[in-house]
Amino acid sequence: MKSVSPRLTLLTASGVCSLIVLDTNIVAVTLPSIARDLGASFVDIEWVVSAYMLAFAALLLPAGSIADRFGRKKTLLWGLSIFILASLGCGAAPTSLLLEIARAVKGVGAALLLTSALASIGHAFHDEVERAKAWAFWGACMGVAMTAAPTLGGLITEYLGWRWIFYLNLPVGLLLMALVRHAIGESRDPQSARLDPWGSLAFSASLLCLIWGLIEANRIGWNYPLTYARVCAGVLLLGLFVLIEALQRRPMIDLQLFRHPRFIGALLGMFAYAGCAQVMMTLLPFYLQNGLGFSAVASGLGMLPFALTMLICPRIGARLASRISPASMMAAGLTLVGCGNLLSVWAVDHGSYLSFALTTAVTGAGAGLLNGDTQKNIMACVPRDRVGMASGMSTTMRFSAIVLAIGVFGALLGSHTEQNLQAALRQDAGQWLEQSHFIASRVVAGDMPGALSQLPAQVQAQVQPMATRAFVAGFAVVLWVAGVLGLIGAVLVGTLMRNPIPPQPSLQPSPGGRGLG
Repeated sequence: MKSVSPRLTLLTASGVCSLIVLDTNIVAVTLPSIARDLGASFVDIEWVVSAYMLAFAALLLPAGSIADRFGRKKTLLWGLSIFILASLGCGAAPTSLLLEIARAVKGVGAALLLTSALASIGHAFHDEVERAKAWAFWGACMGVAMTAAPTLGGLITEYLGWRWIFYLNLPVGLLLMALVRHAIGESRDPQSARLDPWGSLAFSASLLCLIWGLIEANRIGWNYPLTYARVCAGVLLLGLFVLIEALQRRPMIDLQLFRHPRFIGALLGMFAYAGCAQVMMTLLPFYLQNGLGFSAVASGLGMLPFALTMLICPRIGARLASRISPASMMAAGLTLVGCGNLLSVWAVDHGSYLSFALTTAVTGAGAGLLNGDTQKNIMACVPRDRVGMASGMSTTMRFSAIVLAIGVFGALLGSHTEQNLQAALRQDAGQWLEQSHFIASRVVAGDMPGALSQLPAQVQAQVQPMATRAFVAGFAVVLWVAGVLGLIGAVLVGTLMRNPIPPQPSLQPSPGGRGLG
């Protein structure tokens, strides 16, 4: 078998991961355009994001085992094939439902890609110093992709149309397939755990029921029995997943880790970071377009203060790490996230982009401090022979938090926008009160023309400012909740992580399912 350059492997695998990060974050600024073009409600738009994230988060752990057992290179090629075909399906989708289905399939491909790409990097570098340099290069690529995504998405949407966000994955994906064939050698882990279909199914079904209940509550109402049934089913299935893992001799997740407060604190830090900060990559463009009336390009550029501080602050955090404890660093990052979101409530009420840019830069700074530390602190609590499992848990927690946050914050945004609009209509245009749900749903999605389409022309001018104010007030509630949760997370994480690192011999090593190791 021919030798493969580790640096070329690193470059190719980093390119694959950058494609995933870019694709995950580039869609946010296109969502209002998708809503207008497909006549989609806010619930439909939530599913466009959540279908992808749900499949991604649910399959990360089993995808790691698949890559280890059947070969990382083979899994990369299969993942790229699925990702490319699903991207073409997204671009050609004539309805929001077909777009959501294609996005879910795309999430399957993304899970296969991320796990196998990271495993390929880990396999290519054995020397600790070289491996550290490799992960630093990988992290820089991820940061650049995340920072560029909103602006690139806005430019493509404005000048080519939102469908090209997905079509452009075809040439990029084919190039990466050619590089994978030549630059990545096949590798397997003969000691990898068997696949855990029942555990994977229970976890996936739990996430599906929870997000299904949260999102669909905007359509059918919170008091509807089906809403309660879905949420309760999600909780019960999560309990079943824990039971399945506890009964297995070689589980995907080592439940003994949850006996240690520091590990719980590190995992909670990842959840709070993703659910209160990283989710803003998806939510902030809605305010810029719906609240301030920005175009897709302008909203992409308007995200730069958040994205740039998120890119710069990990370097500051690396320098601070030698001076302050991990607990203090995590608490400081979450405090910045919480304060940034709360300050953004004032900025939204103020109505000025400059104030909004400054406050979101604070949130981005907190996210930047947390971005590297969350993963590092989780890994520090786990024996070396279980780092694959821990990495899989970490990334699964990240994307699970994002998908659940989208459901919760989306429900808050939709319900409060509708309540505020009803109050305004009741006072000044009571005869159109029955239209409030339809109007609010379209306004939140970014389709103001569609929202007002059922009203007479002379009424549209009266209702439009009401709808915009209702949305802005609803978005302020979302920021307020995210801010409070961030500060609560800072207290809990800072307290839990002050406990000592678990003694490694106390954890029984078992070759559980690998994640991203």
